[in-house]
Amino acid sequence: MENQQSVEESVAKFAETFSKIKAEVGQFIVGQETVVEQVLIAIIAGGHVLLEGVPGLGKTALVHTLSQVMDLNFSRIQFTPDLLPADVLGTNIMVDRDGSKAFEFQQGPVFTNILLADEINRATPKTQSALLEVMQEKTVTMGGITHTLEKPYFVLATQNPIEMDGTYPLPEAQLDRFFFKLSISLPSHKEIGLILDRTTGVETPTIKKVVSGKEILEMEQVAKQVPVAEDVRDYMIRLVLATHPENENAPHNVARFVRYGASPRAAQTLMAAARIHALLRGRYHVAVEDVNAVAVPGLCHRVLLNFEGEAEGISTAKIIEDLFESC
Repeated sequence: MENQQSVEESVAKFAETFSKIKAEVGQFIVGQETVVEQVLIAIIAGGHVLLEGVPGLGKTALVHTLSQVMDLNFSRIQFTPDLLPADVLGTNIMVDRDGSKAFEFQQGPVFTNILLADEINRATPKTQSALLEVMQEKTVTMGGITHTLEKPYFVLATQNPIEMDGTYPLPEAQLDRFFFKLSISLPSHKEIGLILDRTTGVETPTIKKVVSGKEILEMEQVAKQVPVAEDVRDYMIRLVLATHPENENAPHNVARFVRYGASPRAAQTLMAAARIHALLRGRYHVAVEDVNAVAVPGLCHRVLLNFEGEAEGISTAKIIEDLFESC
């Protein structure tokens, strides 16, 4: 009985803290409730998020607002074609110590808790790849010495649609390291009016810090303890395997239009995100509906279309949603 009460208290506290964060973000960000929830799910799971949309939709504003809500260190990198890996990671510099010369590592902007990688696909592939170790291992290796970043650590990256001028496609290995990829849509008539009210008047909303890094790490540990039934776990695995065109159980659309399917890292994403989604619905167990709710943002950037799929304008999200019935 005491154990049941403890579980209920943990679930209630988790949902309450999540709601406080989301409500405070909503003081400035208009609409985008689903996007805000999904970004927070990724953060609590310790993952990174890629926000895609045309310029001016509030991607950077969302990340800035999140950094104000969380009592964490924040850093921003504006990615440009001339940005070098050393500008991101840091570099060894020569210093004078008691009359002798020595190399000392000068930390780059990645040494923070929240990193805004703004317009990440405007940098060259070489600079983009500088983030691979950072995002996966949360370390930076320079001159044979490995430097560990402070936890919690997450990258919130924005990118413009790849069709726009001056952009470079992200390497598949880097895309796979993003927990979620989220598309930012154009606000409605009413929402644009609210945006004007909040951003062009004399007063702007004051954002308060409502959660610490320690609390975020505690929420992550609570989520990891949510049980997943064997049949739900198997459903996640079938969903990931069904995205591979060479799989014998792959649906017709996957076999015809998909070049590469999702990696095992995608299954890890679904597991972590579904647990958090379940807690937000007041349940201490994962259901298939939780998996389906996080499948599109967790898989869409990991399922790569072939030439025919791109030429036909096939929606990756639609391919994933069609898998819900066949799996």
